[in-house]
Amino acid sequence: QVQLVESGGGLVQAGGSLRLSCAASIDTICISAMGWFRQAPGKEREVVAAIRWSSGSPYYADSVKGRFTISRDNAKNTVYLQMNSLKPDDTAVYYCAASRTIDVITTTLGVVYWGQGTQVTVSS
Repeated sequence: QVQLVESGGGLVQAGGSLRLSCAASIDTICISAMGWFRQAPGKEREVVAAIRWSSGSPYYADSVKGRFTISRDNAKNTVYLQMNSLKPDDTAVYYCAASRTIDVITTTLGVVYWGQGTQVTVSS
């Protein structure tokens, strides 16, 4: 069974940093792209960043450009999200996601695997 296991969430003050990790329990040769979504209370799940698995080309939501960096380690089947200059508005549950058909994940369409979510809380 495919699993995406996230780690690295927590509580941080505004301006601080966190690094999220997502390890895939599958051979990522079948993965076309991976990404990070977030969902705050009362809001829809939104994409934060995504990466094309073959080339490493990234995609970022406008709200995180210049602050967040997505990367991957093919050998470890792991994707990372480095989050800097965090703001209270970044508070949400962050979910790792993977697709087998979409090269650039910008919505939930095409996502077939989800992690369990990790809480990120940014205090002001």
